[in-house]
Amino acid sequence: MSDVILEVKNLKQYFPAEKGKVVKAVDGVSFKIERGETFGLVGESGSGKSTIGRSVIRLYNPTSGEIYFNNQDISGKLTAAQETELRQKMQMIFQDPMASLNPRKKVIDIVAQGLDVHHLYSSKKEREEKVVQILEKVGLSREHLDRYPHQFSGGQRQRIGIARALILNPDLIIADEAISALDISIQAQVINMMKDIQEQLGTTYLFIAHDLAMVKHISNHIGVLHLGHLVEMGTKDDIFNNPIHPYTQSLLSAIPNPDPIKERNRIATSYDYTTSGIDYNLGTRHYVGDTHMVLATEEELCNWMDWR
Repeated sequence: MSDVILEVKNLKQYFPAEKGKVVKAVDGVSFKIERGETFGLVGESGSGKSTIGRSVIRLYNPTSGEIYFNNQDISGKLTAAQETELRQKMQMIFQDPMASLNPRKKVIDIVAQGLDVHHLYSSKKEREEKVVQILEKVGLSREHLDRYPHQFSGGQRQRIGIARALILNPDLIIADEAISALDISIQAQVINMMKDIQEQLGTTYLFIAHDLAMVKHISNHIGVLHLGHLVEMGTKDDIFNNPIHPYTQSLLSAIPNPDPIKERNRIATSYDYTTSGIDYNLGTRHYVGDTHMVLATEEELCNWMDWR
């Protein structure tokens, strides 16, 4: 039996707009994440990726749907015990490290915030040692304890944000565009560090990004999101070696190739939902194999499979 740590069923997150209209940021998304694995959620800006992450961690109250974390339903009103467990066992890494770190606090106080809130130390010495241990895991050291965020580079600030998320030893970390603000070389360092931490601690990641190459490097399973709908989902081999949905194909075709000859011959395909003739609201989930899911009508799926 697989050990599912997070299960999202038919999640909908709507927001009121002007003139009585409603923005359907997330519209009927379902997926599972197994313990110790990484689920990559990709899509263009505005597709609903960050909204899903914030709904899962309950920064937003879901409009409808179910969210199960460690076999507990956390989609409704939370009890005090559920709230405490959720805040300890699920953490978030935000996109902009400078905006998410308090510029008036020292690193030791930023990283130890979770320990302070939940009273998880018995002395100041123990508090400091816990912070030092987690800083060393992310490539920083004791000498950084008394510095402020502005004294660090972008990559170092993101490491501080990761340390803050790890200090409570959470079961699930939601990484919301955690590397998009960093240089390419620093992105690779942070991704490799996150993978090392996952191997050491057994941490589970919901990795939200728009860079498919990085998502492939870190993820076990990938979900492709467009206009609030999960249009395709599967293992990374399913998505990269056998993309079925036209939107997924267009995303993959846009990935630059490091080989200049192949890059010169690369042809990027375009996808325009408004002219595609596809209606996500009419589509149903079809499984092509055990793990590979595509959102489509039967006719659309047959056409795409025939085309392939």
